[in-house]
Amino acid sequence: MTSFVQPVPAALVRAAEFVAILVLTVFSACGSGPGTGSTFQPGRAPETRSVDVVDDYHGTKVADPFRWLEDQDGEEVLAWVDRQNAHTESRLAAVPSREALRARLTELWDFPRWSAPAPCGERWVWSHNDGLQNQAVLRIGDSPQADGELLFDPNAQSNDGTVALAGVSYSKDGRRVALGLTDAGSDWVEWRVMDVASRNVHEDRVRWSKFSSASWTLDGEGFFYQRYPSPEAGAVHEAITAKPSLCYHRVGTPQADDRVVYERPDHPDWGFHAEVTHDGRFAIVSISEGTDRRNRVAFIDLAGADFAVVPLLMDFDAQWDFVGMLGDEALFVTDRDAPFGRLVGVDLRDPSSRREIVGEKGDKLLAARLVGGELVVLYLRDAHDVLVRHSTAGAPLGEIVLPGPGSIGPLTGDPEDRITHFTFESFARPASVYAFDFDRQELRLVREPPLRFDPEDFVVTQIGFHSGDGTPLQMFMLRRRGPVRLDGSNPTWLYGYGGFDIALRPGFSPERLAFVETGGLFVQVTLRGGGERGLAWHEAGMREKKQNVFDDFFAAAEFMRRNGYSDRNHLAISGRSNGGLLVGACLVQRPWLFGAAIPEVGVLDMLRYHQFTIGRAWAPEYGRSDDPQMFPVLRAYSPLHNVRETVYPPTLIMTGDHDDRVLPGHSYKFAATLQAAQRGPADVLLRITRRAGHGAGKATSAQIAEATDRLAFLAMTIGAQRR
Repeated sequence: MTSFVQPVPAALVRAAEFVAILVLTVFSACGSGPGTGSTFQPGRAPETRSVDVVDDYHGTKVADPFRWLEDQDGEEVLAWVDRQNAHTESRLAAVPSREALRARLTELWDFPRWSAPAPCGERWVWSHNDGLQNQAVLRIGDSPQADGELLFDPNAQSNDGTVALAGVSYSKDGRRVALGLTDAGSDWVEWRVMDVASRNVHEDRVRWSKFSSASWTLDGEGFFYQRYPSPEAGAVHEAITAKPSLCYHRVGTPQADDRVVYERPDHPDWGFHAEVTHDGRFAIVSISEGTDRRNRVAFIDLAGADFAVVPLLMDFDAQWDFVGMLGDEALFVTDRDAPFGRLVGVDLRDPSSRREIVGEKGDKLLAARLVGGELVVLYLRDAHDVLVRHSTAGAPLGEIVLPGPGSIGPLTGDPEDRITHFTFESFARPASVYAFDFDRQELRLVREPPLRFDPEDFVVTQIGFHSGDGTPLQMFMLRRRGPVRLDGSNPTWLYGYGGFDIALRPGFSPERLAFVETGGLFVQVTLRGGGERGLAWHEAGMREKKQNVFDDFFAAAEFMRRNGYSDRNHLAISGRSNGGLLVGACLVQRPWLFGAAIPEVGVLDMLRYHQFTIGRAWAPEYGRSDDPQMFPVLRAYSPLHNVRETVYPPTLIMTGDHDDRVLPGHSYKFAATLQAAQRGPADVLLRITRRAGHGAGKATSAQIAEATDRLAFLAMTIGAQRR
């Protein structure tokens, strides 16, 4: 039974903060900081010119002196990026263990990886990486366990491994495959069409698609997809990520002739996703609004030639995730009247007729698949995955016992198949491929990678504790087997996210394993705002309640200190994207708590985020500064706008120069501001990966290089040394 540590009273926290500020002021005056051994040397980082730019937000003037860094392709910005990278490289190159870390990471990364095999006509397809390939390739075989043969190799599409497969969709008869290609980590996808038998790639180029799948009609002659308006030539960064259209592309015709099936220019933030049902009779259309979990649903009766879109669930009152069809009944996972989710059927001919198939449980219902003549339902229990079988009438048929606490990948298989495949991984074990046989009612291992470490050398525990307001929280801890020193000397890497209803689940990472091999502790925290505990858990960490997420992370850091796992000098925090916002906010609010910070591809300018790329879609989660009610909320925690002249811990800010989801200007401006404000001796470094985006599709070589530098930074700051 998990025991929880009681929260520290708020008054004591405020007192501690007052003392910490006083101590930091003294350290600043003396030219040194806690946990450092050097003298303050102003001007170490490259200088950044400032400009006189001031914005007026509802009568409040806010300066933006590094606005010019938003122009990521400007010559002056590119030169500034070169100087920042050179400075960062000079500091990290001096870490004695850096090359040993690189060698070990390369060794740990070098193992085969597979996706779950999926049916493709009479054959099976899967992705495969032999270990150090920059991008996974597609293979096809006569059975799920076959070695198969090469179907498509994205590595051949570029010299630097930066062209990746962002999406793959096969026609039901297996004749054709739509290949979604991205370049340099961009979210923009170009769809190409290949004939599976001949490997011939058609001339079709379907461009300006983003956040979209390709869903084939039953005849294999075309597919539905979402596209945005085409930008002017060469203006990819100014491409409009608003007013998308749901389109249908017929193979062999130019994109200019694609049929616009549905669009709503009167609602520029609406997005569209169409999924053709397994029997080919309908296309279920999900209509989203930014990142709001709620959506609308319509459908297309494909027996008609006009592709007319028929409203089905248009109240925008809940989340409706399509699962499959039982006759004329569409099955959905929904949180309508069920904060933890339930499975319902909606009659397409009579939308008011609804049937509850699987009711709400104590665990969060994440997804379901209609396969094997059953419903296989995925739940999240204590932040790890659980699979439960149900009949199509909803009767429970038992749990599929997984190898342990971990995460599974998407299930594959069609409704009539008698086997479903999926991947399973945990913190200490990389993904293996499993098959569940419905006839034998057994789970069997299909593929397991050979490893260059022993998983039994590592231990994963789940620990309960409380946030400052008494909210119960949990964390996973990955460590080496054996007793843990409780003298505060363990190098500790605290990781979190806390947003967008996204659950942090157990997952394997060679980098984290290499860190733990040094004697470190890797800790993944379940924070409010995420998707681990139902609708209320998410809502408790969004919009006006975003500060709860940061307070939860503070509580995790304090728990580590109070219980002797780590102290300030040995504790580092990191997070990506919304997690980069988390780290940036925590860094500027309580810099004395941490020995190092690594905000990656972070949303750091909360007053202007909605003006870039797809940022406007995040307004349901954050709110916007042009709303007079939300401006003071965003201003109060925006990392960029809360930097002050004080002593900050060592900080490594990371981004990609082609990130078109979170503009790299967020990280550029934050780095320049923090470097100018630093009054302690610690480095504030900026590392920019060339020809890389937000993270998806990043070449293996680039991933290893980034991981090497993160671990080198942790080695020189919190003492996580490769032995």
